[in-house]
Amino acid sequence: MGYRLGINLGFAVNKYTEPEVWSRIVREDLGLCYVQVVADLLNPFWPREYIDDQLRRIRSAVKEYGITVESIFTGAFTRVNHLMNPDEAARKFWLDWFKRFLDMGRSLEAKNAGSHFGIMTFDTYNDPQKRKFILDEAVKGWQELSFYAEDLGYDCLIFEPMSVPREMANTVEETRELLDAVNARCGVPLKVCLDVGHAPHPSQRDPYPWIEALAARSPVIHLQQTVLHKSNHAPFTAGTNRTGIITREKVMDAVKKSGCTDALFAFEISHREHWDTDSCIIEDLKESAAYFRPVIPE
Repeated sequence: MGYRLGINLGFAVNKYTEPEVWSRIVREDLGLCYVQVVADLLNPFWPREYIDDQLRRIRSAVKEYGITVESIFTGAFTRVNHLMNPDEAARKFWLDWFKRFLDMGRSLEAKNAGSHFGIMTFDTYNDPQKRKFILDEAVKGWQELSFYAEDLGYDCLIFEPMSVPREMANTVEETRELLDAVNARCGVPLKVCLDVGHAPHPSQRDPYPWIEALAARSPVIHLQQTVLHKSNHAPFTAGTNRTGIITREKVMDAVKKSGCTDALFAFEISHREHWDTDSCIIEDLKESAAYFRPVIPE
């Protein structure tokens, strides 16, 4: 399919939650037609009747505005231990949660779905035996989900490299190790949801080697403007681009060097609630889309 420009719907959480509203913004204001729906807008913990109504409204709204739901993903509210929770009961209900999430995503015709790999508590991470056990449990959990996703018709599952060792995949090498571990026995393959602003390890802070190394295994790539040593999730505006380290030309050059030829580039931009920014959200997103459109026209 080639390169596609879209947006992660985290920007809409608590601001534009109505499907009819975010669909109109994405298509008419931003000129985009691909989205990654987040669990903060559609959480499997909610009552079944409410979820069914939301799914109906989303299907209707995206059809009206010509939008494709290509991916579903966890969000800020679901940045939790889930498959690495130290409690066995919690791991089981999160496994069920992901299965319901996958069911919901397929009803929206999503091609892939994912989250972070899992998060260890400090007690788990600091104990080598507990660390190994919970890593093995998470691998088995992702493998079970991969077979469930295969039965539903997904192309793949995806996970995002995160910030610190206990959140998993904070180096390129560890990211590859996790992929290899899960894919040793899987239904659909596990791939990466790369973020151009995530280069967390002190020895790997340059984001462009990450892109070259992993973009070919990343069907979804998150776009954000940031500065070195941070993950700001800032928009691509004239002001942020003057100080930011992410440029459209360097991103696409690294993507092409990686061998990646097919990916959804989804803006993952956050505006903290503040007098100076609350009224600028749409304009900042419009400017961001306009900035990347010359290199990703679709």
